[in-house]
Amino acid sequence: MFRTMMNGKIHRATVTEANLNYVGSVTIDEDILDAVGILPNEKVAIVNNNNGARLETYTIAGERGSGVVCLNGAAARLVQPGDIVIIISYIMIAEESVYSHKPKVALMNENNEIIEMISHEPEATVY
Repeated sequence: MFRTMMNGKIHRATVTEANLNYVGSVTIDEDILDAVGILPNEKVAIVNNNNGARLETYTIAGERGSGVVCLNGAAARLVQPGDIVIIISYIMIAEESVYSHKPKVALMNENNEIIEMISHEPEATVY
């Protein structure tokens, strides 16, 4: 059996742009992607803390050190520059590896700088 588990999360990033006329996706500073192990073209879920919108798209690597978080295409209708978002990637993991998996979480400041990295391990629950 396989489970879908969080693999990487960018927590409380600030949207820097919304580009309705670009052909889909989310552009994210490549340094941030590297820190949480998200690859270009990888599927991500995005949650907008300001309005509750949730969407799925794929990533595009943005300029390193730029702090860019730009929602492109139709997703641009669900965010505004300045909105706070959570960006999450997931992976499929074999049941026997679930409790040893450690996702990477980047806690962001208002300038899209990583202020803390957290590596989680799910707690085992005995039934």
